[in-house]
Amino acid sequence: MADVVLRNLNKRFGDTQALSDLDLSIRDGEFVVLLGPTGAGKTTTLRLIAGLEKPDGGRIEIGGHNVAAEAPAERDVAFVFQQYSLYPHMTVYENLAFPLKAPVRKLGAEEIDRRVREVARMVRIDHKLENRSTRLSGGEMQRVAIGRALVRRPAIYLMDEPLSSLDAKLRAELRLELKRIQKELGSTLLYVTHDQVEAMTMADRIGIVAEGRLMQVGTPREIYGNPANLHVAARLGQPHINLLPADLLPGGQPPAGTKTVGARTEHLDITVGKEANAEIDWIEHLGDQNHLHIRAGDHKLVTLADPYLAIAPGDRISLTLRDPLYFDAAGQRLS
Repeated sequence: MADVVLRNLNKRFGDTQALSDLDLSIRDGEFVVLLGPTGAGKTTTLRLIAGLEKPDGGRIEIGGHNVAAEAPAERDVAFVFQQYSLYPHMTVYENLAFPLKAPVRKLGAEEIDRRVREVARMVRIDHKLENRSTRLSGGEMQRVAIGRALVRRPAIYLMDEPLSSLDAKLRAELRLELKRIQKELGSTLLYVTHDQVEAMTMADRIGIVAEGRLMQVGTPREIYGNPANLHVAARLGQPHINLLPADLLPGGQPPAGTKTVGARTEHLDITVGKEANAEIDWIEHLGDQNHLHIRAGDHKLVTLADPYLAIAPGDRISLTLRDPLYFDAAGQRLS
């Protein structure tokens, strides 16, 4: 494995600036996730590292060596795409073995067999080795695609939303599997997603990307609890953070210059039966918790509540802030 360093990376497609002065360092053996919406520049970053696109400016270092001018085959990276991209006429075994049969690798048949079976066990597809890829489920095909990257043992793994086409249950299972495998191998992995749950559960560090710029990098806890600006605050949290005028609700101590208050579930205290300043519009019952849709003045809020809280749509309640987040007129975080 190796560390990866991106310095002042820029890329333009026609009139669109896909990346602007992006700086990112990924430590050897680290799992970093780039999180952002479609068009933010996440996939472009992966393609630049892999050599599938050429940067307009900046450096791409893998293991301390600038690879910006090198061909993809010279960079020692493995790319897992959103689609499975398996060879349909090959068995699972043949798909896994294919990257190892390139003349440049000079691996013998015994070594190839050992690696294939080892990785097949790791991704838990060893019982399907003789099946053709067309006879696999979606989850099994994605395991093969991931295994085909793992078997190569490159300097860095690049993964572009590899779980997005799977159903929710399979995504949850493979998130755990992928994190387990990465820890076992000690591999360096850069993963792209628009799914905040994937980012929060798998990443050692998260990079929030918007409009080609890296807004903030930190651990999931840092990004969630100490966002640099409104955009970062809105990327994490379920339900989404409530953005309110500074004088809407009591509680808290807004610093000078506060324009917007960011209130997550843990920043809102709900009291029933006291002086009311809000009303419940409706309730989503989710089993172990409820989503409350609340109206306070002309503003709507969503928060979580105990399913045993004795409330109903139309009830008047009291909302009080508790250590919320504060932002200035430009959307920057205030202490």
